[in-house]
Amino acid sequence: MKLLLATNNAHKAREIREILGGSVSELMTMREAGIELDVVEDGETFRENALKKAVETLAVAGDRFDAVLADDSGLCVDALNGAPGVYSARFSGEAHNDAANNRKLIALLENVPDENRTARFCCCVALARKSKPPIIVQGEVDGTILHEAHGCNGFGYDPYFYYAPFHKSFAELSEEEKNSVSHRKRALMLLREALDAENRNHF
Repeated sequence: MKLLLATNNAHKAREIREILGGSVSELMTMREAGIELDVVEDGETFRENALKKAVETLAVAGDRFDAVLADDSGLCVDALNGAPGVYSARFSGEAHNDAANNRKLIALLENVPDENRTARFCCCVALARKSKPPIIVQGEVDGTILHEAHGCNGFGYDPYFYYAPFHKSFAELSEEEKNSVSHRKRALMLLREALDAENRNHF
């Protein structure tokens, strides 16, 4: 399968290469393929955004690729009825400012007790294909929202997202630790399982 990634994020591309491995004969980012496209992510769910991005990118990819892989991810906080959700990157406005997003999050949770500060990072991955139905899977990792920032690694909401199994915030984890449990890793593993099952059924 010749796969186009609907991203130019080198970290994502490396992780996808490592996980999908033998399921893909060729894998390229949009920049590597010389494709420029800015899909408007106006869906109400991660699933809608990921699928729209994959389908629209596949439509302009021509005959060079068999499929397009796209993802959408964010933070869902139970006490905020799932917010910021699909608006995670622009929670405080269209500027995509991590510091402002975190200030808004913590202000909204100011009077919420620890036991009710549960949250999860979600990542939905959509594989749009020319000759087969799309595959859509979602990976999640559970945590709680801290009152103060801890750690200086990662990005976005990582300093406030506490992951109990490691007794650290996501911003305190090494890249290897975070990748081992991340929501994107879990979604990609589910995708690989779906592709492997499809191949077994084919034969």
